[in-house]
Amino acid sequence: MNPTLTMLGSSWINVGEVFIMLDRNNEELDIDNRRKMILKLIDTEGKVKVTELSKLFSISDVTVRNDLTELEVKGLLERVHGGAIGTNKSYSSMSLIDRMKTNEKEKRDIAAVCASMITEGDTVMINSGTTCFFIMQELKHIKNLTVVTNSITIANEAGNSNNIYVILLGGNFNTRYQFTYGDDAVNQLKRYKADKCILSVDGVNTEEGITTYHHQEVEVNRQMMTRVNKTVVTADYSKIGRSGFALISGVDSIDILVTNEKASQIELNNIRQKGVEVRLV
Repeated sequence: MNPTLTMLGSSWINVGEVFIMLDRNNEELDIDNRRKMILKLIDTEGKVKVTELSKLFSISDVTVRNDLTELEVKGLLERVHGGAIGTNKSYSSMSLIDRMKTNEKEKRDIAAVCASMITEGDTVMINSGTTCFFIMQELKHIKNLTVVTNSITIANEAGNSNNIYVILLGGNFNTRYQFTYGDDAVNQLKRYKADKCILSVDGVNTEEGITTYHHQEVEVNRQMMTRVNKTVVTADYSKIGRSGFALISGVDSIDILVTNEKASQIELNNIRQKGVEVRLV
């Protein structure tokens, strides 16, 4: 996190882009407000450290750990060595429709930027993420486009356009999230070569790589990446610095990451150092 503190009169301090209101009398946050600010910092930075929170709030490391423990018990964060990270456990249990509604504006902004990378005549491989569904909606106007996907939802959306030729991968079928997977899907992908691969993922972390909650889809995603000239990963700000259940690949295996400006800048800088082009919306 490495916050930069700036005093703004007697009531506010600035921690990066997060403003904290202090009590006017003793400039100490009560427990509830302090814990709310810890959650806001995690939402912005992706993670927090005990030592930095101790300095920020002028409290002991023991008090910080107590705060983090209480927030973890409520399912609001996940404790890690030396601090805590956000948790997307509730997101992982959502229905497909509910996932689409979560951070929908941010996902649609990302979709518009991703669609601008696709040109007439391209062949694109797309996985089953909800951001990819919004990308598909943006691609309908592009002529002579070939889309290879394992998503029933995306295939149906693409099928509404006369400009797009759709190849739907066969194989085992995840009925809840409407995607295919397994050896048949992976082997079918080996027959194709595409210009670009667009993956929607559940976590992007320089240490843990790009990850997903759907272990069934991992091999399909990996095979897509090997069959294209350029891999574009999409992840809204809430997924930057976080890790899902199953590893797809290391961060350095992708070419472009598209995310929102309010993603953790520290994590984005770390990702850039891996040689990844980062585009912000």
